[in-house]
Amino acid sequence: MKRILDWNKYIEKAAETVSEGIVMLKNNNNALPIDLNETISVFGRIQLHYYKSGTGSGGMVNVSKVTGILDGLLESGVKINNDLLDIYKKWDEENPFDLGDGWGGEPWSQKEMPLDEKKVEQAASASSKAIVIIGRTAGEEQDARIEKGSYLLTDEELDMLQKVRRHFEKVIVLLNVGGLIDLEKIEEVAPDALLYVWQGGMTGGKGTADVLTGKVSPSGKLPDTIALKVADYPSDPYFGNKNKDFYTEDIFVGYRWFETFAKEAVLYPFGFGLSYTTFEIELTYAKKYDDESIISVRVTNTGRFKGKEVVQVYCEAPHGRLGKAKRVLCGFAKTKELVPNESQSLKIKINSKDLASYDDSEGKHCWIIEKGKYILHIGNNVRNCPNTFSFTIDDDIIIEQCAQALAPVEAFERIKAVETAAGVSKIMESVPLSNVDEKKRMIDKLPGDIAYTGDRGIKLCDVRDGRNTMEEFIAQLSDHDLSCIIRGEGMGSPRVTPGTASAFGGVSDELEKFGIPACCCSDGPSGLRLDCGTKAFSLPNGTLIASTFNRELVEELFSFMGTEMIANKVECLLGPGMNIHRHPLNGRNFEYFSEDPFLTGQMASAELSGLHNVGVTGTIKHFCANNQETNRHFLDSVVSERALREIYLKGFEIAVKNGKASTIMTTYGAINGLWTAGNFDLNTVILRNEWKFSGLTMTDWWANVNYRGLEPKRSYYVPMAKAQNDVYMVCPDSSEVDNDIMSALESGELTRGELQRNAANILGFVMGTQAMKRLTGDGDTVEIINRSESECDADEPVVFYELGNKLAIDLNGVTSVKGRNYSFALTVNTPGWYKVTVTASSTQSSLAQIPVTLFAMGTPCGTLTWNGTNGEPVSLSCEIPMFSKYTAIRIYFAQNGLDMSSIDFELVKKVENMDIAFAAEE
Repeated sequence: MKRILDWNKYIEKAAETVSEGIVMLKNNNNALPIDLNETISVFGRIQLHYYKSGTGSGGMVNVSKVTGILDGLLESGVKINNDLLDIYKKWDEENPFDLGDGWGGEPWSQKEMPLDEKKVEQAASASSKAIVIIGRTAGEEQDARIEKGSYLLTDEELDMLQKVRRHFEKVIVLLNVGGLIDLEKIEEVAPDALLYVWQGGMTGGKGTADVLTGKVSPSGKLPDTIALKVADYPSDPYFGNKNKDFYTEDIFVGYRWFETFAKEAVLYPFGFGLSYTTFEIELTYAKKYDDESIISVRVTNTGRFKGKEVVQVYCEAPHGRLGKAKRVLCGFAKTKELVPNESQSLKIKINSKDLASYDDSEGKHCWIIEKGKYILHIGNNVRNCPNTFSFTIDDDIIIEQCAQALAPVEAFERIKAVETAAGVSKIMESVPLSNVDEKKRMIDKLPGDIAYTGDRGIKLCDVRDGRNTMEEFIAQLSDHDLSCIIRGEGMGSPRVTPGTASAFGGVSDELEKFGIPACCCSDGPSGLRLDCGTKAFSLPNGTLIASTFNRELVEELFSFMGTEMIANKVECLLGPGMNIHRHPLNGRNFEYFSEDPFLTGQMASAELSGLHNVGVTGTIKHFCANNQETNRHFLDSVVSERALREIYLKGFEIAVKNGKASTIMTTYGAINGLWTAGNFDLNTVILRNEWKFSGLTMTDWWANVNYRGLEPKRSYYVPMAKAQNDVYMVCPDSSEVDNDIMSALESGELTRGELQRNAANILGFVMGTQAMKRLTGDGDTVEIINRSESECDADEPVVFYELGNKLAIDLNGVTSVKGRNYSFALTVNTPGWYKVTVTASSTQSSLAQIPVTLFAMGTPCGTLTWNGTNGEPVSLSCEIPMFSKYTAIRIYFAQNGLDMSSIDFELVKKVENMDIAFAAEE
């Protein structure tokens, strides 16, 4: 099939998503929308450096252009105070943007320009309205902190806000951030308008400008509760602990906690978001059926602007024996754009499972609807629900009987809600502990072996087309073949698209001979990460997407994303990320959706549906309870089975059952003492036996694995395979013999049947991919239209060079062009630290500054800056760590005028122990 990817429509859909995800918290004194006839003064250096995403694998998308907020305003025809803008531009040139150094080394914020009072006065004389932009990043390997420049404002930012407030009649504050930041000082300054514009990807500024100018009325709703201070979040006492994180708050995460126990601590409630217009929500029909409830409402635009509204339904369940949160989101729907006085009817189905609680007490282990009165609250945020529908359940109803799984083995206490004459109170209770014999459970589920037949000429396409069974095909695979197929190769494997995260499936010549294609994974939830420098589309972040509360819009956006994946020969997007915003300082919150598992599951399902519409998929991650970045490889999350089932697994369950997820990635850390990469309860009992998942699972990259009670270690394939976590990501060369696997097969620790079971999971997935279609000659093709040449890269293969202890590459003929890259890849035979020397010349003046940034695997590793050299070659050096066998190198040119001569690599420090090397990087 030939597909068309219209780049203009892609941009429009992404900008529409940005507009619908912006959350307006305040809009007093008619500060917004902006009148195109008025002049606006824009403050904050981030106007020149929009944060399109957070950092790490979820944000490393190479783009040719980012439309920031200032760009969007100018393109929309807004009159900007150019005198003030020129001041910022000059200062910015003298104070370069700090990229940071190395993986996870980016600063959370950038130095802000000190503001002279007279300059603010002059700006106010030219315009009565000001926009102040505050920017933050965070991401993989670095949680935010309660520090100035991270969660808190810097002194310069606060000074800027105060001075602008003193002199301007109307002040609009925009928060270009990945997650929540402290609003205390901002609220004290009392801006007229306050908006979370989040991180909107490469088109973020366009979508933001559409809201600011009134082209689109804001309709985003908060996916998190904004509390007065971080200490108000019940997870705060344990967040950041490097060894164990006790989930004492249990099911009381986010609004579940605040609405039940701490309403006074809320600044802005979950689901809140203002519009330029107003709406009336009228309940027109409600009925309880056996397995679901049906709610119908009529929404009317009662204001003066066109706009959209989100109808939200919350369940208030009886406290019963288990204790419940006061309100739990169980349904939502968004209207179309309504003009003034226009109405729309919406029907919302409430699944009975979403009203149930999980009983993890001894001998129970089931989803149950306890008897009593149930009230469905209908409105536009958790606090504003004027419509209600109630019904009574006469007897307890067991919705689903489960087996105890993933329960804690270490005693601790959790919060429980109990109903008293004085109202709902908080008590502490002991958490039920595991009584499962994990070894026996695994032995009881051992699959039988398929007798080895050797090569019978059966290809994988014969299984796909029904000529042979999967068992007949797998019977041909040797022990070595089976050991290869459970190991992904990468990063940057030459078997697949250059610069991507992994190849899996046909990762050896022998496997390829059986007609198994090598499939390609690429980061991530914010767009394709292509470390060789290939340009891709940068998407809005997960938090913004969740704020849209719009399934249909998100599905449409990810159909574009899926088509772009086909164009780049990528089968699996490593996303959506769907862990819970348990704590506002989690650095990776920008990748994830919400503090609520129902919203999380619905948004993930929408993304998956969009990808599936065009024949590719996403890998839902990180399975599960990945809720802090600090020491994430060794952190043990100690959490009850109930909290896991209701909060941390719930979104994944929705994505599997409703979103038809077919690939899943486990986490780096442990749950209740057992690392998820080798956790049988997680990967088999819950995922496959209970949820009926039939796809493939994978580890996170270079993850630790362990047996219960033993220390975790990387590349520990045997417990991973036994847990039915199918693919270890990643190995330098998956075709090599692995002695540990062979020894385990010989000793009986690992059976051939277990490897064959995992191979069947992998091959069942591979058969349905675009890679399989390409191998058999019927793959989809993509024509990209309306994409400018500057947004494309030359369609040239990435050149691989063999790197021994030394390597010299001739760069004559390569000239720096501002904003462009020069890329190649290395096959690194000896992992370690390398001295990299770049030789170049320039005919520019001695005062010229021509910086060149070196990237390895997409990470900035050093910036070398030349002045004019009178045309003579000058050599500059830095040291770069290279621990991956296949390493993409990218040279980024920030200015014109440099003629390259050569780049030389020399090993300076060999790394014998890769665990130590990775730990040093982390």
